Amino acid sequence: MNVSAILDLKGREVATVGRDATIAEALAILAERRIGALVVTGAHPPFAGIVSERDAVRALAAGGPAALGDPVAAHMSSEVSVCAESTDLLVVLATMTERRFRHVPVVEGGQLVGLVSIGDVVKARLDQLESEKRELLEYVSAR
Repeated sequence: MNVSAILDLKGREVATVGRDATIAEALAILAERRIGALVVTGAHPPFAGIVSERDAVRALAAGGPAALGDPVAAHMSSEVSVCAESTDLLVVLATMTERRFRHVPVVEGGQLVGLVSIGDVVKARLDQLESEKRELLEYVSAR
């Protein structure tokens, strides 16, 4: 299974925020959409970085309530691993596990076409394992 199968199921919409938006504005979007990260847009396509709930918590821990007024660019992750739609699910899962992050933008032809979370990848893998289990049980019981 590859990333495009996940995007086909969950959709390709990506929640974004501008570099100059405040941490408070980013948190409002995260809360409204009930998601864990936003892709940060900037002058250079396909994006400038990612800001997550973790980034906001770290900003608040370091700067207190005043950090809510900081620009997203001050706290976002700018070195972001990306994948393609053709990337295998297990490769994405291994990368997320090794690098300890939870969101991977999907880029095709220099354009942002989706975002997958660790939850999306784990759910897809569990569905895949359940399907394989059913197939094996059907095979064994048919003998």
